[in-house]
Amino acid sequence: LAEKTPREEYIGEIKGGLRPSMKLVVMGIVDKKPKRSVFVRSFEQVEAESEGDVGLQLKVSFMDKAVQRNARLAGKWGPAENTLSFFPFAPGEPFKMEIVCEHQQFRILVDGQPLCGFTHRLPRLASLTALRVFGDVQLTKVA
Repeated sequence: LAEKTPREEYIGEIKGGLRPSMKLVVMGIVDKKPKRSVFVRSFEQVEAESEGDVGLQLKVSFMDKAVQRNARLAGKWGPAENTLSFFPFAPGEPFKMEIVCEHQQFRILVDGQPLCGFTHRLPRLASLTALRVFGDVQLTKVA
């Protein structure tokens, strides 16, 4: 069985874990023909890769023009949230996504425009120690 070569994947450590007032910035260029949609899997506990908690997963679907948000606690995904005011991503175009951690929620901005929010489902934000970005996107900066 030949394995498909994985696309560029970024995994970065969040030193000391996530806390309110922190901001993560992901900049990149969407592939010209994006197929795979997930491109930010924020903040997971890295030790248990398969069952680790995920504080926020952003799944971008170009077909549906949607950005789905979800979280995984104790190995179980919760109900997904889809409501958006606009769809900011375009094939072949650069973007700047900011994920702002507030006391009650994550606030997601794209190119300076508020996109959506996601209420925290994980009680301990500090347990979220990694940011993972993968999918049909070429990263130019992650901070």
